[in-house]
Amino acid sequence: MTQTPHIQLQGLALNAGEASPEWVQLTPAGPDITGRDGRSWRLSDPAAVAARFAARRQPIVVDIDHLSELAKPGEPAPAQGWIETVEVRDGALWGQVSWNKSGRALMEAEAYRFLSPTFLFDPKSREIMSLRSAALVHRPNLEMQALNSETEETVQMDKAICEALGLAADATAADAVVAITRLKDAKAVALNAADHPDPGKFVPKADHELALNRIREFEADETARNETAVGAAVDAAVAAGKIAPASKEYHLATCKAVGIEKFQQMVGTLPVIAGGTRTETPATPGKASALTADEIAVCAQLGHSHTDFAAAKATEETR
Repeated sequence: MTQTPHIQLQGLALNAGEASPEWVQLTPAGPDITGRDGRSWRLSDPAAVAARFAARRQPIVVDIDHLSELAKPGEPAPAQGWIETVEVRDGALWGQVSWNKSGRALMEAEAYRFLSPTFLFDPKSREIMSLRSAALVHRPNLEMQALNSETEETVQMDKAICEALGLAADATAADAVVAITRLKDAKAVALNAADHPDPGKFVPKADHELALNRIREFEADETARNETAVGAAVDAAVAAGKIAPASKEYHLATCKAVGIEKFQQMVGTLPVIAGGTRTETPATPGKASALTADEIAVCAQLGHSHTDFAAAKATEETR
């Protein structure tokens, strides 16, 4: 059921016997209420309206000239007081007002004498459903012709705006406000989700940096350990006389490239060609053994000439 906001046409007198009245009349007695322009509404169940107000548990504003209803977003619409309680008296609705400092000053100065409420009503049955706000006014209804137009009950929204919000072409401003509020709520949920991402997919930046630093430290330590092991393997090969000390840098690079295990396997196939702890016996010229394909490959890996390798091999074979 669509409920249409409407500003009450019939102002109700204030300042009847007290400067800042605690209770004010919000509507005439029902069930039939007729405005100055001839239009009418129904208040057949004022107790239900009072019950809806109580169920909301939220006061409604008392402003000046309905500013809270008419002001554009961002424009000031200061409250002069708040209606905290609504009750039924002889078929009419009355509200208990908590005036603020500026509201009390206006009442004491008798700056305004009339109260004009805003209510929601069913456009078909004209039944008043709930109260929305109230305003201090000088001439109720006369200053509100745009809202109390006899030819237009509600302000129709721009068609493009309705389409953008997914509303029907005959949607009202109230419908648009509801749709926009939902969009804002959805945005708030999305922002909240962005502030608290899924811990299964994301980690805090500080934790990520700490993990990276630990990985870098581990890699640096591993590199140092590997270089130490490579140096030890090459030094062992030099001490064994398998490679010449002058070619140590070359063999360090080779060991790093092929790995320590493979380097040691290659060195194991080499004869003693320099240094070492055994006495070298020169090979007899012309008796050098031919190199196998594997030995030729080892020469290529370690930078030895075929002649030197064959001579060293022949020396080994004569021992």
